[in-house]
Amino acid sequence: MVTPRDQLKRVIITGAAGFIGSCLTRQLVNSGSFNVLAYDKLTYAGTLTSLAPVAQSTNYQFIHGDICDAVLLESTFKSFDPDIVVHLAAESHVDRSIDGPSAFIETNLVGTYSMLQAARYHWSSLSGERKEAFRFHHVSTDEVFGTLGDTGLFDEQTAYDPRSPYSASKAGSDHLVRAWHHTYGLPITITNCSNNYGPYHFPEKLIPLIILRALSGDDLPVYGKGENIRDWLFVEDHARAIKAVFERGAIGETYTVGGNAERRNIDVVTTLCSILDVIRPKANGSRYADQIRFVADRPGHDFRYAIDSSKLRRDLGWQPLESFESGLEKTVKWYLENESWWSPLLTTKGTTTRRGLAG
Repeated sequence: MVTPRDQLKRVIITGAAGFIGSCLTRQLVNSGSFNVLAYDKLTYAGTLTSLAPVAQSTNYQFIHGDICDAVLLESTFKSFDPDIVVHLAAESHVDRSIDGPSAFIETNLVGTYSMLQAARYHWSSLSGERKEAFRFHHVSTDEVFGTLGDTGLFDEQTAYDPRSPYSASKAGSDHLVRAWHHTYGLPITITNCSNNYGPYHFPEKLIPLIILRALSGDDLPVYGKGENIRDWLFVEDHARAIKAVFERGAIGETYTVGGNAERRNIDVVTTLCSILDVIRPKANGSRYADQIRFVADRPGHDFRYAIDSSKLRRDLGWQPLESFESGLEKTVKWYLENESWWSPLLTTKGTTTRRGLAG
């Protein structure tokens, strides 16, 4: 059902059945201020069950589509007539990019090109206030900046230095978005975020992987010595940041988004184990941390990521609502209470298989 234009802004969200995309979709639909078209190819990491909470909403609709399909994109833009595009669709797992980089080049580069062209032609067809208000928001990662040493933070001025096929493909997509702004005038904004975590996270990623392997009694694999550091961002805080940027951000600007929650990987794992020891103690009295095993490190594993979000905080008034501790406890509780969501995914081939050994 399409709501009259004078009531709600129309937003296309690509990658809407993925982790961050589904969170943003649920937030915008539930706000009652947007008519959302969720667009997703439904690859291994995209699942409609992540959108089930809003599936019956009158201000929501779904299209099963590939962002590389220029014909479908053209018809989608023409029929839905969006005011805002939030481009989240991407291949995003570093280990998978090491094993099979071609899909990352196709989706993250060719797919972004197709999205930019569709958005450009749509924007060119608009006039007056609608043309001035149109936004194309591109969601990217801090991994495009490479790696940090013991000190320093990534910010909007940090030079690009991608180290994996995944981060290189995302860096390329960022450059395409900026080129379409400078060359064609397309009104764009970009965010580069730190590691997200929270409900509905695909089980191959670190935090849900550790939770589910801990519950099943399996080994808890930690790369190398577990000393690599990431800045963690609760996914609902990230979705609020995306909304703030596409609504109030300056055209052509980039905003870095982080949770100010730097943690070593081993500390993330041991904290998860401690939470589970309290919430779901083992019957035999042993500790979940006993399951930790150190495994061969990822090739080219970046040492440290950390984000300076002061521009986003200062200019747009955003700040994370969750600390790492409160967000992690919410995440663990969600997985304990929502086995019906994650259990079917464990039967997907290779969901928790070690990847990215490069030979």
